[in-house]
Amino acid sequence: MAFTGDKRLYLGAEAEVWRGSWMGQPAVRKQRRLRSWRHPDLDDRLGRRRMIAEARLMVRLYKKGLNIPVLYDCDVQGQQLVMSNIPGLPLIDLLNDRSLDDSTVLEYLRSAGRSIRMLHREAIVHGDLSTNNIIITPDGDAVLIDFGLAKIEFETELYGIDLHVLFEILGASHPHREDAMEAVLEGYAQCETELGPAATTPGGDPVAMKDVIERFDLIRTRVRYHG
Repeated sequence: MAFTGDKRLYLGAEAEVWRGSWMGQPAVRKQRRLRSWRHPDLDDRLGRRRMIAEARLMVRLYKKGLNIPVLYDCDVQGQQLVMSNIPGLPLIDLLNDRSLDDSTVLEYLRSAGRSIRMLHREAIVHGDLSTNNIIITPDGDAVLIDFGLAKIEFETELYGIDLHVLFEILGASHPHREDAMEAVLEGYAQCETELGPAATTPGGDPVAMKDVIERFDLIRTRVRYHG
């Protein structure tokens, strides 16, 4: 794999991510980490299966025109993915930047909402919608990254949970950004207004935008009640 790393961006339980270059292009390498508590053969099979699933979803989304990293290389044996490096900053950094006024940040959040709905229109839940996994480009566009937990789904509840994960993170880590989730939902709904109802996917009809938002509101009420 023709990747040269120059800076480690992330080290987690599941993967290690490096920034560098691939065939002269700015790139990012995601290297799966071994889970020592699993039997080696089982860990290897599960790791390869998850990595291949992530690569297939990325290719599918890119072909559909979604603004996501371009997959450059997939090393099944080494359990590595190499993809394009998205210029910009993670949403978490912008939310924490006190020099940015609320109107600018709210527009970034609306852009994030549009990108999330674009993903959901393809009948895919992200599974880890944190503010670390949303990159805002210099043009203000939101790019979703890290599809390691993403999967094709047609269950409304899982799309509501996708939004609720982001809602919980915004409330816990960025309480000073008022109306943050409302801006995300505005962008989510705006995407549907601009593009019309989602088209049928190979597996069936994606969950409707209205149904996702209603389920998110229901989940939010359930959590508040039990909390």
